[in-house]
Amino acid sequence: MSEASQAVEQGLSPLTPVSVVIVNYQGRDHLAHTLPAVAALEGVITEVILVDNSSTDGSLELARELSPGITVIEAGGNLGPAAARNLGLEAARNRWVLLLDNDVICPPLTLRVLLAAAGDGVALVQPRSVLADAPETVHYDGGSAHCQGLISLDNFYAPLASAGAAVARDVDVVISLALLADSQAVAAVGGFDEDYFILFEDLDLSWRLRTRGMRLRLAAGVCVQHRAGTAGVSFREGPSYPARRLFFHARNRWMFLLRNLRWRTLLLLSPVLALYELAGLGLALASGHPLSWIEGELAVLSGLGRTAAARKRSQAGRTLPDRALLVGGPLTPTPDAVRGMKGFFYGALSKFTCAWWSLVRCFAG
Repeated sequence: MSEASQAVEQGLSPLTPVSVVIVNYQGRDHLAHTLPAVAALEGVITEVILVDNSSTDGSLELARELSPGITVIEAGGNLGPAAARNLGLEAARNRWVLLLDNDVICPPLTLRVLLAAAGDGVALVQPRSVLADAPETVHYDGGSAHCQGLISLDNFYAPLASAGAAVARDVDVVISLALLADSQAVAAVGGFDEDYFILFEDLDLSWRLRTRGMRLRLAAGVCVQHRAGTAGVSFREGPSYPARRLFFHARNRWMFLLRNLRWRTLLLLSPVLALYELAGLGLALASGHPLSWIEGELAVLSGLGRTAAARKRSQAGRTLPDRALLVGGPLTPTPDAVRGMKGFFYGALSKFTCAWWSLVRCFAG
């Protein structure tokens, strides 16, 4: 075993100094649970930073009341979580930073478990997350980069009891709601891409790190609880997919594809990408927000200049080809998004995509 591998297996010392960065927008109700949990974390936390995207709900007043020593960075507008995380990473005094969304509740052992899974060659470590209102159900367990420009999520909505051993393992994609980040490694690839605003920014960062040979890990030995998310964007259940989320999904998926995949790969995938577009339009129609989906597609065209510049940066310094990182399945939507006949067609698309990728994978860039 190489020295680098030994360092990963041994992990970082529980005495490693860590900065905590909490990203917030209109999260007063969440912070009432999140901040006390941060205060109870075991480890050497030298600073807690709250990056606020111009909240108007009394979030800052509550944060200062619950955490008198907290450092508040006011973003000056709602810049989105990607930009807020970058602000926090830049301000943090420590190399290792625990990035938290405002709706994540961490058990006291969280930091110790994440540090034990980190080390040389590891850029990001995520804990296992469960639904706060159904803690027996896994929400996010990491995943893989799907050839449709999505995340193929591991154990998505699976019972915790069947989610596998509570050990650390490598993954290709991490979810950004809770991450222990090596700020130097993240900075070396340009940080979170702020053009995404929200959604797909974690897939994009994971991809850029992995194509440069960095490792990402899931520390399944601890479960953080994920609360309700951001109103108007987050979705777990219900008959109507939020219009704003449809916009970001339609736009950001193509931003990811065009910025990161090789042209040859995109050409090979064009038949299944076209089928997914039809499925996306169907979901938009079923949700009653077809204009949001269309606006997202058009926004891709209006942003092609920025996408071209980002693509140039993404392709520079790559050490792994697309075929080494992409998977063909399964597609993992939320259960409510594909009930009834929608589920039948989504399942058929998932199987066809997997079969198609198995045929063309060896020719991908």
